[in-house]
This record gives sequence, structure tokens and C-alpha cells, in this order.
Amino acid sequence: MGSVLNIIKIGGNVIDDEQQLQVFLEKFAALQGKKILVHGGGKIATRVAAALGVEAKMLDGRRITDEPMLDVVTMVYAGLTNKKIVAALQRYDCDALGLSGADGNVIKAVKRPVREVDYGFVGDILADSVNSLNIKKFLDAGFVPVFSAITHNVIGQLFNTNADTIASALAISLAKLYETRLIYCFEKNGVLRDVNDDNSVIKSIKAADFETLKEEGVIYEGMIPKLENAFTAIAKGVKNVYIGNALNLHLYQQGGFGTCLLDK
Repeated sequence: MGSVLNIIKIGGNVIDDEQQLQVFLEKFAALQGKKILVHGGGKIATRVAAALGVEAKMLDGRRITDEPMLDVVTMVYAGLTNKKIVAALQRYDCDALGLSGADGNVIKAVKRPVREVDYGFVGDILADSVNSLNIKKFLDAGFVPVFSAITHNVIGQLFNTNADTIASALAISLAKLYETRLIYCFEKNGVLRDVNDDNSVIKSIKAADFETLKEEGVIYEGMIPKLENAFTAIAKGVKNVYIGNALNLHLYQQGGFGTCLLDK
């Protein structure tokens, strides 16, 4: 097993707040060792779409990506947002390299099958989707990969893909090469026992505790799939998964960051 690799995913609400994003990026740049950043798109794509006369369609919090919207999310996620983040990290002496899944053929995907809903050009990631050896080349060369939420199918089609899923897939694949830790950063201090009390952070959750917390209604709605992804990653070789406040990332290597998810 190689050295430690930290894979950090930053959520949309922080990306939408320029001041918070800069604070987070400075803390990310200061994080020691090998690292990868995965970012979502925030609300910028919806604003750009409106300015271009493209209708934004959402269903249960998921974006339906038709052809015009795919053009918009590619421009915003892999272009504007990704390059602003990469440029900001250079300011903090972090040699970042902005990537989509198509760059270096590092993340391929398949079009989500049409069932009750046609999500359009949305990509699903399979077990063999991540080219971990090519990513290792970037890391070995001293670069910090910064992934947007855009993947491809190897025959020229781009896809909009969930950033949480990309982060989890990267962590699982790279766990074969590194001691991998996955860190989800958002606006809350961690998984909260009381959603109205930011200080009620549950410090650690084991897989068995997760089922109990769901039954008690402590963990619900959008937090359920996030934790399901996390425990799947742990079961497939990721060392630990952390969930916490983006602005507290400096506490991570001091052992005081958010909620730690454990296998046993």
C-alpha cells in the first residue's frame, strides 16, 4: 500500500459563496500530502442557463440534462467553476490541474438508463470506470487533480455526473494504490443529532449505527444517500470517510473534523 491520499469533495452551497470558497481553498491548499479535489456545480449553471434562454429542469433535486443543458453544465462545471478554483489554488502555491473525466480518459461513464424518468445526458459510473493508473501519474508528478462533475463514454459523448458519486468512485478505485480517505465538505459541522443545533455533531458512526439512526429519524432525506455512498466506499477498501464543515478543514489532520464514518 502506498502513501495516504485524501479525496475532498466540496458542495454547491460553498461554491456559491465566493468568500467561503476562498477560505476553504486556502485550507485545502495547506493540507499536507497527496490530495484530490472534487467539486459540484452550485447554482451558477442555473443562472447561466437562464441568461442563455435554456430552461433548467429539476426533479427531486436532480438536474435533468437535455442537450442544451449539457452544453451549459459543461461550460460552467468543467470551464468557469473548475478554472476559477484552479486559479485560486495556484495563488496558494497549490499546483492544481483542472480535469473532467474525459481528460486523460480518467473517468468514463454510461448514460443513465431511462426508467420512470429520462434524465438525459446524465452519466452513471461503473466498477471499472476510473483509470487510477493515469490519475497516479498526475499525483506522482506533483499535481493536485481538481475534478469537475463531467465524465465521458470514450466515444465522444460527455455526461453530467453526480459529484458525490465521482468522489466515492475515485476513492474506491485509488484505495488499491493508496491508503485513501474520503472527505465530504459542506456547510454543516458534520452529521447532526439535532438538525437545529450545529453543535450536536455525532463524532463517529459505525455501519450498524447508521441503520439505527435512520430508524430514529436522526438521519433522513439527502443525508441518507450521502452516507450510503460513504459506507459502500468503506466496504470497498476506503480507510475512513469524514463529513464536516468546509471552513473547518484545517482541523482534519488534527483529528477534530466533523463526523468520522467507520466500518466497525
